[in-house]
Amino acid sequence: MSEPVSSELEQEPAAASSLFGDRIELARAFTAALAEQGEERGLIGPLEVPRLWTRHILNSAIAAPLFHGAVADVGSGAGLPGIVLAIARPDVRFTLIEPMERRVAWLDEQVTALGLSNVTVVRGRAEDVGLSGTFDMVTARAVSALRTLLPWTAPLARNGGELALLKGINAENEITAAQKQIRKFLLSDVRVEVLGEGVLAETTRVLRATVRG
Repeated sequence: MSEPVSSELEQEPAAASSLFGDRIELARAFTAALAEQGEERGLIGPLEVPRLWTRHILNSAIAAPLFHGAVADVGSGAGLPGIVLAIARPDVRFTLIEPMERRVAWLDEQVTALGLSNVTVVRGRAEDVGLSGTFDMVTARAVSALRTLLPWTAPLARNGGELALLKGINAENEITAAQKQIRKFLLSDVRVEVLGEGVLAETTRVLRATVRG
């Protein structure tokens, strides 16, 4: 008989407690739920459970100090980074925007199970939900290349609002490829910040910009 998926979950890294503080139990509960149900429900791939803390949970949590006010997470999917950020930052209001019904069901379940009063889940595509110019900050993780992502994310930010997009190692190249969209959406101070050096096994790259600033 094969072992349950949850038994494959990697040991909690030491950095988790410092990143989540007194919210660590909520982070553990969410991580365990994602490990147990994520592959079956099409939220994560079959190889992700053994690196769930390192590659996904802490990769998202390290960015939590960047956020403030009202934040939209576009294409929230499994709740990465939205649910993780909402756990780490109960003082920030998060709206998770996700078009797929089964993923919305998961997000709603987790918001209820974890008692996240600072989270609203909205089903729909970012361009169709009628929330343009609403948010202080907009984030997304592993959704699409920047030139495709900007038309979905930038319009959601208020004038002078910020984008904080979690990207991979090609973030700088994505900026180069998205110059047309950067100009179209009047982005300024576009840069990549590397977070977690000396703290996490895998650093996080955040592409930051001001919208119509």
